[in-house]
Amino acid sequence: MIGVVVPAHNEQALLKRCLDALACAAHAVERGGESVAILVVLDACTDRSLAIAQACGVQTLVINDANVGCARRAGAAYMLDRGARWLACTDADSRVPRNWLRQQLAFQADAVCGTVSVDDWHPDHCPAARQRYQALYQSREGHRHVHGANLGVCAEAYRRVGGFRPLPAHEDVCLVKDLQRSGASIVWTALNGVRTSSRVDCRARGGFGDYLKSLAGGG
Repeated sequence: MIGVVVPAHNEQALLKRCLDALACAAHAVERGGESVAILVVLDACTDRSLAIAQACGVQTLVINDANVGCARRAGAAYMLDRGARWLACTDADSRVPRNWLRQQLAFQADAVCGTVSVDDWHPDHCPAARQRYQALYQSREGHRHVHGANLGVCAEAYRRVGGFRPLPAHEDVCLVKDLQRSGASIVWTALNGVRTSSRVDCRARGGFGDYLKSLAGGG
């Protein structure tokens, strides 16, 4: 079984399109005979995120940590307990391509780190920030970007390093560093890029959204 984990904190505006895209990616794998389970980890939600996830027919887990590392860790544990051999992670404000899961599995690696592209630039981001992002970002094979919105890891390698750390940010980067130290085989690819939002009301302090905002000042 393939387990997909989506952390969500008050994501009612974007969650459905995320889950619709995941359903397409899951179907592409299920046609080959492997089951896919999608889990939304609802972390301290006070909006309609739970109702939206339920309406989409995915599994849900409710926690109250307001911490993305805790959410990913809890979601991964939930999926591993149910027999997942591969964990795929994305974010509730992101949309995966149809070949997302199929491409991750095709590499037959311990982990797959994919790229992201900005879906629609929020008007609060100045042109200079957009230009800096495009100049700095390397959407190519062999890149070294790490995004929780586009990450896959086999269950054995994940368990070996102790999984996601319960951090409020950069839990994805720490996991990949732990995998590297363990000698895991990691693929860095742009073949299954994920589209993500450029919203300014970021959910995780110090995450991708804050990085985009920092570019306005040349950061």
